[in-house]
Amino acid sequence: MFFSSTLTILLSWLAQVISRPIQEPLSIQPLRPKLHGRFLHITDIHPDPYYVADASESSACHRKKPRKERWRSGYYGTPFSECDSPLQLTNLTLNFLDKNWASEIDFVIWTGDNARHDNDRKIPRTLKEIYDLNSALAVEMENIFLKKGVPVVPSLGNNDIWPHNILAAGPNDIINRFSSIWSAFVPFSSYQVFRRGAYYSVEVIPDEVAIISLNTMYLYDSNKAVGGCEFREPEDPGNLQFDWLEVQLKTFRQRGMQVWITGHVPPSPGNYFPECYVRYVELSLRFQDTILGHLYGHMNNDHFFLLEAGDLQFPSVSDLAPADSVASQAHDGLYDTLVNDFGDLPKKGKTDHDNYGVVNVAPSVVPNPYLPSFRIYTYNITHARDGAITKRKKKPSKRKHGHRRGGGNKEELCKKKKYEDSWRCKLDEPWHSDPRAPSRVNTLWSPLGYAQYYLPEERLMNRTKQPKFKLEYLTYRLEALHPSGDNIEGRGEFNYPIPLKQLPKSIREGNVTSSKFVPYRMDDLTIPSWVGLARLLGDPLKAKLRRRFKQYMYMGDDDS
Repeated sequence: MFFSSTLTILLSWLAQVISRPIQEPLSIQPLRPKLHGRFLHITDIHPDPYYVADASESSACHRKKPRKERWRSGYYGTPFSECDSPLQLTNLTLNFLDKNWASEIDFVIWTGDNARHDNDRKIPRTLKEIYDLNSALAVEMENIFLKKGVPVVPSLGNNDIWPHNILAAGPNDIINRFSSIWSAFVPFSSYQVFRRGAYYSVEVIPDEVAIISLNTMYLYDSNKAVGGCEFREPEDPGNLQFDWLEVQLKTFRQRGMQVWITGHVPPSPGNYFPECYVRYVELSLRFQDTILGHLYGHMNNDHFFLLEAGDLQFPSVSDLAPADSVASQAHDGLYDTLVNDFGDLPKKGKTDHDNYGVVNVAPSVVPNPYLPSFRIYTYNITHARDGAITKRKKKPSKRKHGHRRGGGNKEELCKKKKYEDSWRCKLDEPWHSDPRAPSRVNTLWSPLGYAQYYLPEERLMNRTKQPKFKLEYLTYRLEALHPSGDNIEGRGEFNYPIPLKQLPKSIREGNVTSSKFVPYRMDDLTIPSWVGLARLLGDPLKAKLRRRFKQYMYMGDDDS
């Protein structure tokens, strides 16, 4: 039977819920000497122990009645609904990853929401249920990945706490409990910091690549238990987190390391407190030569957006109302907002890439409201195979400079009492950008592309046949999937960006000429490549590309 032991126990959750005992923090296991140049990003699993097949959607798929409802829940999930993941889907996903990917990747980024939504008044969530679901998934992630030497880096989601969205400054009981649940994942050196705020860093490739896991609850404007990073409140938990992040980035930069920044709620004016957003953008651009990228979940749909230097200017009156900025809408209108923002980018040849960062938002495992998905990223490990990593010497940047303040009125505005204590008026550290950095050009540790896998709608509804994940699309050029001997060292399966066995037969045999699986044909996932794609999507004449982007964004849901 394909159910894993821990989550099979959860099938009898109504009778007896298991709780994980308090554990001492463990140091993370060392990485395997052989690098594959791949990692997994998985997010928003939302397991629901009350889910029942053939139930009504209006009951959150918890009860058979009312029978008159036309749409009934599927055995493996109910796509394009507000129902959460049945345990059958959770087990199916983790078992698929265990069988197909656990031995093919170097680390896992796991960005939160591992409990069901509070969408059924007859069965309200409890803190104990949230802890039990998170504990069960943590045990599975430990068994599938960590025990094979694959680091796992989790982040706290807004549905992993109770009340929903509300988390007070730490230390507190919730953070203390997660320090136990995630004891196998949080390095001992980060334990005290984690106990204060549920954020931490992990060196997934020692002395080379780190992941910083942020607690976005302290930045999220739905959390009314915090102050929103106001300059006059240095002890606000959001400010304390950014102070810590600044030290982390300085330290990693001094050591010549590269960093991924991850978390649950993506950074945007529509999601973050205004002052928290300013601090995030400023640090992201100040340390652009150190940050490889930004990976988030929460939104449940597939998209990317840009952090821009212009966000650090004082907005005009027209920019302040009403807020429809990127990611401010959960689903409605997001596509239009994105393509309009992309359309405002400078023309090719007139773009200063120092001014940009890229946020990637991955779709969810839960089919709420779209289809179950996960991503496999690849990154450049040239000259870093078999544990023989060649340390790249850090050269002094020729591009240190102050912020592009723009708009000659900023100096005057910062003299006014209304603005003098805004972070926009306080942030004046030099930026560190370098066109040779891995975030800007394809070199060691640069992100190269990703493959996105999903479960089609018809496969979720069929209870008689176990569904299999299918490739949805790739960001690469087609020829990159079959590297030649001229540009790789040695031979073997792991030289391929995506193992051939995980690709459709047509791609394995190299006879695909259409753009079915390769709509974007990106050379890599560096900032110039993303800005180039955004510029194309911003062009109304690129109607076919726009349709594909929207199709992937909403998994083909015609109502979005």
